[in-house]
Order: sequence, then C-alpha cells, then structure tokens
Amino acid sequence: MSTRFSKGDHVTWNSEAGHVSGTITTVHTSDFEYKGRTRHASQDEPQYEIKSDKTDHVAAHKESALSLVKDD
Repeated sequence: MSTRFSKGDHVTWNSEAGHVSGTITTVHTSDFEYKGRTRHASQDEPQYEIKSDKTDHVAAHKESALSLVKDD
C-alpha cells in the first residue's frame, strides 16, 4: 500500500543528478498543467509539486517516486 504525502512533508527522490530532497508545496488529485504539459493525477494516483531544498527548483512527481525524509 502506498504512503499518502501531504503539503509540507519533506521528501526525497532520485533524479539524473542524484538524490534530491524538498518540501511538497501542492498535492494534485486531478489533471493539471505543468511546464506546458498536462499531467494526469487522480484521488487514487495523486501527483505532487515539490520545491527543492537546494535550488528552489519545482518538480512534479508521482507518489511512487517519493520517499518521506525521516527527521532525526
């Protein structure tokens, strides 16, 4: 079963540049426009916009690409 993430959660994902971490800024549960393209999302398969901790870049990812960062 998948983990549901929420706005404000600190997550990590693997990119071509290595592991990146950031904070979820938006949770999409319906189709949305992102960088000129339609991204598909639903209640069962949400997508998340995440602001990178280091670069302020915003990325959009499916739930399966994300892992929750454990705060020590």
